[in-house]
Amino acid sequence: MPERPTAPAQRRPRVALVVKRSAWRIYREERKDPRITRLVEAGDAAIARLKASHEAHEQTVREVTAALDDLGAEVDVITGTSRCFDTAELDLVITVGGDGTLLSASHNVGDVPILGINSAPGHSVGFFCGATSGDAADAIAKALRGALRPTVLTRMQVTVNDKVATGRVLNDALFCHVSPAATSRYIIRFGRVEEEQKSSGFWIGPAAGSTAAQRSAGGRVLPLTSKRLQLVVREPYTPHGEEYRFRHALIPPGSSLVVRSKTHDAKLFFDGPIHSVSVGFGDVMEFTQAPQSLTILGLSAKRKWGAGSAASRR
Repeated sequence: MPERPTAPAQRRPRVALVVKRSAWRIYREERKDPRITRLVEAGDAAIARLKASHEAHEQTVREVTAALDDLGAEVDVITGTSRCFDTAELDLVITVGGDGTLLSASHNVGDVPILGINSAPGHSVGFFCGATSGDAADAIAKALRGALRPTVLTRMQVTVNDKVATGRVLNDALFCHVSPAATSRYIIRFGRVEEEQKSSGFWIGPAAGSTAAQRSAGGRVLPLTSKRLQLVVREPYTPHGEEYRFRHALIPPGSSLVVRSKTHDAKLFFDGPIHSVSVGFGDVMEFTQAPQSLTILGLSAKRKWGAGSAASRR
């Protein structure tokens, strides 16, 4: 009797697991910061919350790693949010932390979907996270078999002097002087209209970031799947009562906003403090819709008021 052909072995799913390093781990366990040590010994209330957040986070990390092991996944663990990694051969990127962890990791992510797991929901914002501690295993299993709802989000591309600085801004870019006490000076051009401004800087970003810093600075909350970019000027300096035409602006798909810096020591920050470039006097920045979107799993496309915050960077 002829032997039956052996079925080919099923390929193990490949996953990048990006794990936040908690503040407790950084300052208490790794750096052994003397100030933190004194506060721990004094029973300071702020430290108690810091430790509780760390313990919740570590429990979620164990939950996620156990789930991936049960599913037979091949896992590349990336500890910390500043490390670069390649997603070309991956099936999924998972982040364990909060919104900031996912935002930072997303700068490495192209076509592969990303799943955020809020590791300490009682202590951090998780607007972009499709799961939390307790339901992570179920969400990961669904993600790997393609059963977790995807939401495709517009990203923003930024060029400086015609060179691409990044094409993967999901939340916002912040232009400002390197000193928060100094005035930012620049010229905005939108279409054929130019306007010179002085302010504390400006936010600009796609719809996904409109509930965070842009909203705090008086911007509009856009539908999550909108393809428009939004500009919001921070603390405009108008000592004579004049009104800036471009204090707020919506940039439609296919259009761009161009800004020429009149500030010697400025910075452009992308999705928080980790990714940034220096900008000098005369440098020209251009902000457009990025050619590559981002697929986030488990995220509701229905915008919720109060989701996100100006400080959602962890």
